[in-house]
Amino acid sequence: MFYFVKIPRWLKWLYKGCIWDIKTQEKSIYLTFDDGPHPTITPFVLDELKKYQAKATFFCIGKNVAAFPEVFQRIIDEGHAIGNHTFNHLNGWKVSDEEYLNDIWDAKNHIDSPLFRPPYGRITRFQIKQLQQKKYQLKVLMWNILSGDFDQKISKEVCAENVILNTKEGAIVVFHDSEKAKERLSYALPKVLDYFANQGFEFKKIDQTTIAPI
Repeated sequence: MFYFVKIPRWLKWLYKGCIWDIKTQEKSIYLTFDDGPHPTITPFVLDELKKYQAKATFFCIGKNVAAFPEVFQRIIDEGHAIGNHTFNHLNGWKVSDEEYLNDIWDAKNHIDSPLFRPPYGRITRFQIKQLQQKKYQLKVLMWNILSGDFDQKISKEVCAENVILNTKEGAIVVFHDSEKAKERLSYALPKVLDYFANQGFEFKKIDQTTIAPI
């Protein structure tokens, strides 16, 4: 499995219509969590964030929101931001544009947010342009640091190091509140929170006040 822990500039240039980081001089980090809500893992994440008065952004799968509405509501009630991650976790490179956009629309009926993150980071430039149209009005939010918590071939220690060694102010960091990521997430997230809190960083959510209006 190949992926970039730190996103290269050429990839950001190729997908210029996406948001890859937040321009700031402040010591702020933007933690994001994909694939939830999950009935036990998402509450664990929320409990850990609360210890550091940290806010984050959760990119939720529509079918999981429908299955676990109380967990989804807790995310909102505790002051975190939410984003659309499709209804069925579709890969934009492997389905038709119509199927992909309809699936995003189905998720939008459950997730009231101007933010969208494509599963696997797989989306075409045509699909990005469609999501920016009046019907959807979605900002495509990517990332510049990938923890690798989904990768069962790396250790939990490497997962933590991926974030700690590469993250700086304005970074958008990806974790996953999913069963697949549980072992690495449960170790790395507390380490990351503790390390950066001790360095004087704040953990902020991404919302309309963070990014420019559509």
